[in-house]
Amino acid sequence: MKEPVGLRKRGNPPTRKPKVWTPELLEKVAWRVKAANEPFRGVATSDGIRPGLFPLRGTGADVRKVYQAAEDYLAGLTERQLAEGRFPMDDVSWRHWNNGARYFLRHGMLLEDFDDVQRLRAMNVMRESLSAYGYGQLVDLMHLNRTIGELSDNEEGLNEWLYWFSVYGEPENGGPWGWQLDGHHVNVNCVLIGDQMVLTPSFLGAEPAVAGSGKYAGTMAFRAEEGLGHELFTQLGRRQRERATIADTQPEELFVGAFRDNWELDYEGLRLSEMSSGQRDTALRLLGLYVNRARDDQARVRMREVLAHEGDTHFGWIGDPDSTFYYRFHSPVILVEFEHMPGVIFDNDYHSRRHIHTIVRTPNGNDFGVDLLRQHHERHHTARTANPGQQV
Repeated sequence: MKEPVGLRKRGNPPTRKPKVWTPELLEKVAWRVKAANEPFRGVATSDGIRPGLFPLRGTGADVRKVYQAAEDYLAGLTERQLAEGRFPMDDVSWRHWNNGARYFLRHGMLLEDFDDVQRLRAMNVMRESLSAYGYGQLVDLMHLNRTIGELSDNEEGLNEWLYWFSVYGEPENGGPWGWQLDGHHVNVNCVLIGDQMVLTPSFLGAEPAVAGSGKYAGTMAFRAEEGLGHELFTQLGRRQRERATIADTQPEELFVGAFRDNWELDYEGLRLSEMSSGQRDTALRLLGLYVNRARDDQARVRMREVLAHEGDTHFGWIGDPDSTFYYRFHSPVILVEFEHMPGVIFDNDYHSRRHIHTIVRTPNGNDFGVDLLRQHHERHHTARTANPGQQV
């Protein structure tokens, strides 16, 4: 079989590219290419995009170490690696991330292929962009990917370094830039415009959620996200639970996962303004687990943005707090989903706590920093409007 139309032609292909493109793979790639090539709008309600939510401004955050980490990383790459692992800001590959373990539309540099110094520099870009908590969570999930490999006797196809890292834009010149880490259960998109940061879409997952054996035995994921979600729902009164519950059965997947950049999703559930002060405190602690993945100064800016829309923030719930469940927070500026998933590596077709998916998005057109980038180019490059994740 020939390669699918729409794949990047940039010298040597990334490691782990399929040797044979089966009809099944071609079909899976084709719909992903089609979805990524749709003009970017952003996740929105049925009322459409709400404009003016994300002003271009200075935050006062000191991002010099983030920029320097990116410069150090790029300086350590060969010409071939630069050709493979660096992209223009508006490259469509932004939108090719996916949480599956198979190849599909992987791009950038595979961490497994780096020498120790290059890999350290790539990881340092992420470390400087994230909080200690956020970086630690990312590394734990990469470690759990090796646990999957050990349990399935497939460490060649599932390990802690089987992740593709890409840099976009021009951090050396202080221009808009960003990075993406893409692989099984870890998909993080980070964009910087001046000292403003957008850290979405960010998909994080794990199966198993706890490593009971192997190289990283004892590693755990999403204990707090699971525990506080349970705590919040059980704190609600009967009528509040009825308002919060948005369906009888859990969805098969997250609503706004990979290749759903333009998904339509209306507000459902219980508003935070309808909660007691104690319930609200629990809700904000739970939201903080997702917001605080960003470096501390950026997380503070982001939380102020989220709190400005607290009255329009809805908490939705599906499931049994003592078994498996799904929840989400949805406001004009943030969308968070958490779900216990059926098994993939484990042989169970029912939802279980061993497999968890989460995602954070910035609705109303600012995933991948698109709205901020639009404003940046209108202000500084009036002849051109950039739209990352969309070919222009």
